Amino acid sequence: MKKHLLAGLAGAALLAGCGGSSEPADMYTEAEAPTQDFGFMEAEERGILDVFEGDEEAAVEQVTTVDIEEPAGAASSENEIPVSIPQIAYTYEYGFRISGSEIPALQARHVAMCEDLGPQGCRVIQMRSSGGEGDYASGYLQLAVAAEQARAFGNQLAESTEGEGGEQTSASITGEDLSKQIVDTEARLRARILLRDRLMEVLRTRTGSVAELVEAERGVAQVNEEIDQAQSWLAEMRGRVNFSRIDVQYQSGAPAGGGFMEPVRNALGSLSEVLGYVVATIIMLLAVVGPFALLIWGGLALRRRMKKPAATEPTGED
Repeated sequence: MKKHLLAGLAGAALLAGCGGSSEPADMYTEAEAPTQDFGFMEAEERGILDVFEGDEEAAVEQVTTVDIEEPAGAASSENEIPVSIPQIAYTYEYGFRISGSEIPALQARHVAMCEDLGPQGCRVIQMRSSGGEGDYASGYLQLAVAAEQARAFGNQLAESTEGEGGEQTSASITGEDLSKQIVDTEARLRARILLRDRLMEVLRTRTGSVAELVEAERGVAQVNEEIDQAQSWLAEMRGRVNFSRIDVQYQSGAPAGGGFMEPVRNALGSLSEVLGYVVATIIMLLAVVGPFALLIWGGLALRRRMKKPAATEPTGED
């Protein structure tokens, strides 16, 4: 903008000099005449006016090519857009296979590794394990690890499992971008805090009618509830960003098949289901057949009673 403005002014001045003055030449005395370092006559002697003679637009265009140096970085500083770091919540999932009898010991080792990092580095969220027949067993461990240490800690879990004779069977990383939710929640929180401050100012100065003051008190209570809710959401999302979740699955080999006890286990496992079906069938039969059976039995009993012969009277003979 500065370049075009200065160039236009310079071009206008040059055209004014080329076109001459409309005032009479004897208007100024020799002493009052304006002086300049580079005048009309000097320009004519150097041949500058010959170049632009009869072409004023060319003169302006030529003058506008003058370059004016601007401070370095001025344009870039004005157009610079602040860039925020993405707020991503990561979830790491690992699967390990090891002997069923070694799963509890491996879980305890992984928990100890987490506790060594301290509460600001790692926290145990959930742990469970289950055993079964034969060599089959399983376990689960959920940890919250500081985001900057999560990936390295996952590698340590794999190394410790391999040191115990196990192997890693699966690994995955999932990320959820919470940048928009965090920004929106922060903006909502600032707006609610500003609204609360205005309502508190109304209550503090007592400016307004009784109805307005009562409404302001209700508004303060509602806004405080929204502020607490927004702060809770914001803390939860920031916690997910600062602490990555690590889910660890432990599995052993498949349960041993065959053997004498295998059919017995299957029968005992299905016994309760079979008994349930039997009881359900009996209930259905009683509900459907019971009323008809009662009617038939009542009819037969009435018929026998009607066909029963009368009792014979005594004759008196010896």
